[in-house]
Amino acid sequence: MNPLSASYFQQLQQALANAGLAEPVLVIDRDRLDTNIVALKAMLPEGMAYRIVAKSLPCAELLEYIAAHTETHRLMSFNNNMVMQLLALMPEANQLLGKPIPVQALRRTLDEASTQTRSQLQHQVQWLIDTPARLVEYAEFAMSTDIQLQINLEIDVGLHRGGLEPGADLEASLRTIHQSNNLTLAGLMGYEPHLTKLPNIAGWPKRAKQGAADQFQQALTQTAAIFGQEHVTNMVRNMAGSPTFGLYSDTLLANEIAAGSALVKPSDFDLPILKAFLPASFIATPAIKVSKGVRLPGLEYANRALGKPQSGKTVFLHGGYWKADPVYPGGLKNSSLFGRSSNQEMLVAPKNASIKVDDFVFLRPTQSEAVFLQFPKIAVFSGGQIKDLWAPLPVTA
Repeated sequence: MNPLSASYFQQLQQALANAGLAEPVLVIDRDRLDTNIVALKAMLPEGMAYRIVAKSLPCAELLEYIAAHTETHRLMSFNNNMVMQLLALMPEANQLLGKPIPVQALRRTLDEASTQTRSQLQHQVQWLIDTPARLVEYAEFAMSTDIQLQINLEIDVGLHRGGLEPGADLEASLRTIHQSNNLTLAGLMGYEPHLTKLPNIAGWPKRAKQGAADQFQQALTQTAAIFGQEHVTNMVRNMAGSPTFGLYSDTLLANEIAAGSALVKPSDFDLPILKAFLPASFIATPAIKVSKGVRLPGLEYANRALGKPQSGKTVFLHGGYWKADPVYPGGLKNSSLFGRSSNQEMLVAPKNASIKVDDFVFLRPTQSEAVFLQFPKIAVFSGGQIKDLWAPLPVTA
């Protein structure tokens, strides 16, 4: 069955109309989300923990729904504002920062926090560290304020976006934590989304995968030499993302994977490894103007030179310029000559396209994290109806 069939979008069109919606909305297909949750759980090896990547699913109700159906209390957050939002939303959750943040941002957050929140920030949040210098800053801050910090070390396993490599810098960082009365080693993180995007030429992906595994294993071995094997066995060993979590068949290397986008599957995640997952998020926006022919500004004065106007239909959307591609009605394309617009996006439709003013046009996001935050309403589609309206989290960097 084609997940982008005309009949599917016609049903969705009717559901939105029945719900009285007539403005741009983000749609989540909850039935497909359920299918994707089942697929994710089926791909996890026994004992593998799952951490929800919150930035890819930035909606309180959506995060709570996924947490309940995957039975996880683990979240990945990406800045201090998000940390605070998630602490308020799911106060029992354990958070792991997905990127390092300046120590000054941490200082401000702790200064503004209540006594209870300060305790949560010290014991329920793992702060990601990518360099020995940043670790020293965190250690000095923790000592000067007499607080405890849970530290997770970012290991460069081949993405080369920063992080520690096995060797002297990692050793120095491990010893800094081991000797500190204010820092605890909560785990290591090795992110490798590049592995499923390398061209399959002469075994390149296979060698890269083995290289990533070797790098992470070397980091674990170094860690065990200082903290002991029991600590390494029990700490967080986080790897993977939506493109790569399916590569892990046991917990010998990683004992936790992180994923988010796969559950709503924007088009950037149309990967063979995610073939069991269905597109579950769409933009629906009204066609506020529809006209015959394709007319571009000023060209009527040059028609003799350039010929007759292009055949087809011109469609102007309510809004536009999203990270998304039109998928229904079929044949819609952006106009490279007219250009993009976030106010009234122009699309060109085939002349036989069945579209009229106020019909919804559907676009499929290429990613979820930036797109979801652009819509004040998220319509939840299930069983042929709009069952609920959710709201995105407040925008954060």
